[in-house]
Amino acid sequence: MDIKLKKVKAISGAVEVPADKSITHRAVMLSSIAEGDSVVRNYLPSADCNRTIEAFRQMGAEIKIDNDNLHIKGAGLNLKKPQDCKYNIYAGNSGTTARLISGILAGQNFETIIKGDESLSKRPMGRIIEPLSKMGAEITSNEGLLPLTIKGKSSLKAVNYECDKSTAQVKSAVLFAGLYADGATTYAEPVKSRDHSERMLKAFGADVRVNGNFVTIYPAQKLASQDVTVPGDISSAAFFIAAALIVPDSNLTIKNVGVNPTRDGLIEVLKRMGADISLMNPRKVSNEPICDIEVRYSKLKAVNVDASVVPRMVDEIPIFVLIATQAEGITRISGAGELKVKETDRIFAVASQFKKLGAQVEPLDDGFIINGNAGVPLNGNLLDSFEDHRIAMTLSIASLIADGETIIKDSNCVAISFPNFYEVLKNICK
Repeated sequence: MDIKLKKVKAISGAVEVPADKSITHRAVMLSSIAEGDSVVRNYLPSADCNRTIEAFRQMGAEIKIDNDNLHIKGAGLNLKKPQDCKYNIYAGNSGTTARLISGILAGQNFETIIKGDESLSKRPMGRIIEPLSKMGAEITSNEGLLPLTIKGKSSLKAVNYECDKSTAQVKSAVLFAGLYADGATTYAEPVKSRDHSERMLKAFGADVRVNGNFVTIYPAQKLASQDVTVPGDISSAAFFIAAALIVPDSNLTIKNVGVNPTRDGLIEVLKRMGADISLMNPRKVSNEPICDIEVRYSKLKAVNVDASVVPRMVDEIPIFVLIATQAEGITRISGAGELKVKETDRIFAVASQFKKLGAQVEPLDDGFIINGNAGVPLNGNLLDSFEDHRIAMTLSIASLIADGETIIKDSNCVAISFPNFYEVLKNICK
């Protein structure tokens, strides 16, 4: 489905964004391998999260949907082998499903095949295959790509694993596998990545110890059921933060947003640029910090973003590039090579489509150079989302300051993380 959008006069009002995708995945997984009845409140019913729900239903967890809540009767740490004639687990487009579930499957006493759609089948899986193989799982792949065949072991080997990338998906896979190991498993990364797994594992009763960029997990006899409330997703909020910052005369409040310190890199960088952003009503829900975010149109100045902050804003970099085009001066982003192996090559996708809009965005191997032109509108054009939800939403926000009409191909891909994105956007455009 294509969508046509036009320039707007202002952004105003108050919105709530969908529940956090990363936290929903983890809440479903840990509730499913816990003992007893868990409730996951305000879960994200997106295409990706639904793949995780279906996978654990196949392996013995009883998952019932009640409006915005999930009621999950866990199957315990030892799951049952899923039955399917072609493959056991279909992850669709969800890298989180495929990579995190692999850590749990590594500790099962059966063989499982994980398959994904065409896009996911091009994304690298070697990064989880290496540590899980060192722990004793037998994993075969299509030259480091899906499908994966995982022959697990009920008792894995504890390892000390140092990853050369900061990636929460690999970290989570190793920590989940560590529940089934014969001793303490320690994971190290160069920069601390999002820590939702560590927080939630502790809540479910696992012995997890964090020391800077090192995380150690001890084997578990069982996990205890929990009542989890999922906060709003800061990655989804980022699009509306951007809209309010770059559309003149805008003032917007985004309610109940998770502001985990391992996910707040965008806010930190925007404040350095001079953004008028206030974090209001701070509180904690299910051990995750949340707040309401107030954003007003701002005159911004360019900044440099490097590998020290990229892991805390990696999913928000496409929309950040748009913001940087409206700042005064040259913004450079480096250390973001991970963008090339997301749902699409986001470095190529962003640079190619922003060129069509008239913005000066130069792609680098690990980032971008953006020549900001504050106050100068973009030019509407026919744009390609590459069926990537974050690219589609980024281009949609760009259309709000683009002269003429903007058409975005395959815009329905936003359902991966934000099913009612266009409805919410329409309600705040003036």
